[in-house]
Amino acid sequence: MSAVPSPVSPVSPVSPSGPAPASLGPAVSVRGLTKRFGPRVVVNGFSLDVARGEIHGFLGPNGSGKTTTLRMLCGLLHPDGGQGTCLGHDIVKDSWAIKRQVGYMTQRFSLYEDLTIRENLEFVARLHALPDRRQRVAQALDRLGLAGRRTQLAGTLSGGWKQRLALAACILHNPKLLLLDEPTAGVDPKARREFWNEIHQLAADGMTVLVSTHYMDEAERCHRIAYMAYGHLLAQGTVDEVVAASGLSTWHVEGAGATLNRLALALEGRPGVAMVAPFGATLHVSGPDGPALDQAVFQYQDQPGLAWRRDHPTLEDAFIHLMARAPDSGQGPQGKGGVS
Repeated sequence: MSAVPSPVSPVSPVSPSGPAPASLGPAVSVRGLTKRFGPRVVVNGFSLDVARGEIHGFLGPNGSGKTTTLRMLCGLLHPDGGQGTCLGHDIVKDSWAIKRQVGYMTQRFSLYEDLTIRENLEFVARLHALPDRRQRVAQALDRLGLAGRRTQLAGTLSGGWKQRLALAACILHNPKLLLLDEPTAGVDPKARREFWNEIHQLAADGMTVLVSTHYMDEAERCHRIAYMAYGHLLAQGTVDEVVAASGLSTWHVEGAGATLNRLALALEGRPGVAMVAPFGATLHVSGPDGPALDQAVFQYQDQPGLAWRRDHPTLEDAFIHLMARAPDSGQGPQGKGGVS
């Protein structure tokens, strides 16, 4: 995670006050966005609309192009194709204007670990040439619960506290758009919940948030989500819309561990069964063809020690199904060390 912005010209403070009017248009609107690194097409014809004041989730496997897309949206990378706007500015021609109104929190923490929390925030405030720097830093410390630790060195903070510091630095200049790239990876559940409570408060105050995540519970806290795999947008909408569009039928079956293991092995690869996923003492058995799935599981439904019930597919079921159908680039995901 990072909150150190690129040097920019002085920023005029922006103070969101409630959701922006729809007449301003979407916060993000791009069509046919494409980016190549050598022969590798990392983002391929990507299109997306994000409404103002919305929390929009961005899902996809490692190497799918999420980070590259975020960097193009905020002006850090120049697209090789496509067009669009971010906060009303052309993403190709007006990258500097976009940077001044965006807060970008990257995957890795890269504030200065040998500076205190307060010193880091004061440094970021000077980079943005913010007026009333001391007051702004004090307000950020209070808002993120950092005031009691303001003299603590950043390098001694736990993952959850580093996350808070990075977020405080990102919102110090009151951006209109907040881009968060897997901000809670490796953070404990309590810290993740507190982080998301703050994100919802920022959105309620009028800030637009685009956040990439692998956590299904976080995706379900977004107003809308987009699923991307290997450079292609595969699905978008509300969580309910994305799950419904997957077309999956699902059976849940409960039983003893050994019995479920044998059942999973028996069902794997059968016609109509797209995936078999264990969840504790339960198996999720899903497939896109309902009648074929029913036929596949029919002969096992009278086995002793198993309790079957038909249920709605979960977002994770839809996520795994989309991942299996994704058109892999053939070069494999590059993960955190490469393009993602």
